[in-house]
Amino acid sequence: MTIKLNDFLEKVNAEILTPDIDISGIEINNGYVSDMLSDVMGTAKEGQVWITIMRHMNTVAVASMTSIPCVLFAKGLKPDAAVIERACQEEVCLAVSDLQVFELAGILYRMLNL
Repeated sequence: MTIKLNDFLEKVNAEILTPDIDISGIEINNGYVSDMLSDVMGTAKEGQVWITIMRHMNTVAVASMTSIPCVLFAKGLKPDAAVIERACQEEVCLAVSDLQVFELAGILYRMLNL
């Protein structure tokens, strides 16, 4: 099953940090939770939302390399402006939610498995 990225981000009350990127047509088929770049590079797949607390520039590079359309930062943690600018260039959606990683993953799981 897939869901619209917009629907998930709305459900978790996320703030989209890259509003110039059109995410209206993005479908999500799974999620990936990790704070290790090498793990994400080796295992994450296209069409997943990456839920993390890592907010540095390499996060955008890894998302772009793995064709992850959206990185969702948990716990209200926001990256620096330079990271957001780079994400816009790479067309990677960045969003932030005040919820914990566990809660975000649980909500995504329920939405995908209804």
